[in-house]
Amino acid sequence: MEQTLNTMRGAYGETEGVAVIRVLLVHDECLVRSVLAEWLRGEPDLAVYDTPWRGAPGLMRSVHPDVCAADLECADSYGIPPLGELYRPGPDGARPRLLVLATANRPGLLKRAVEAGALGYVDKESSPQNLLRGIRSVAKGERFINDSLGFGFLKAAEMPLTRRELSVLTLAAEGASIAEIAGSLHLSHGTVRNYMAAITRKTGARNRIDAIRISQGQGWL
Repeated sequence: MEQTLNTMRGAYGETEGVAVIRVLLVHDECLVRSVLAEWLRGEPDLAVYDTPWRGAPGLMRSVHPDVCAADLECADSYGIPPLGELYRPGPDGARPRLLVLATANRPGLLKRAVEAGALGYVDKESSPQNLLRGIRSVAKGERFINDSLGFGFLKAAEMPLTRRELSVLTLAAEGASIAEIAGSLHLSHGTVRNYMAAITRKTGARNRIDAIRISQGQGWL
């Protein structure tokens, strides 16, 4: 693995007079990820590495990226994007800047990204040039948000559920039992039941199934 990374670094090199931004692209759809990565590699100021979500933590430790560009749709972990894994400090104590690929109709995922400290938000329905601009902006410590995501942020602000309640409900929507949810989130069975009761009350649902239906309809899950 280290030899591969060294080869990649040698291929990119340090372009004379250009500060190279190390970018980790995280996306679970191989075709989309590969195409985006190859396109980004055409930029002389970017050194791009790509991985699905399951490989992100390990590659983070090897690459120490300046920017993590991550799709919020996650196939693993019951669909909950482990954004915290991308925001851990490197050996020098510096944290990578987090940029997410999102859509306005998934305010629940936008809320997770905000709470995880994301600095950039690129609409997946927008031009690929927005991804490039977003990477360069967050690399400089500047916030980047596509205007088209504004409605999604408004919906996220109106959400009645907390991040923990969203995590519990997301697992429940994937068919996880109380015991499985408790094990996954390191909670007691009673605490999970209390969260489910609060979720049912806040969503105005009749039961857990109804709460899942309502939340999915609102784009919270």
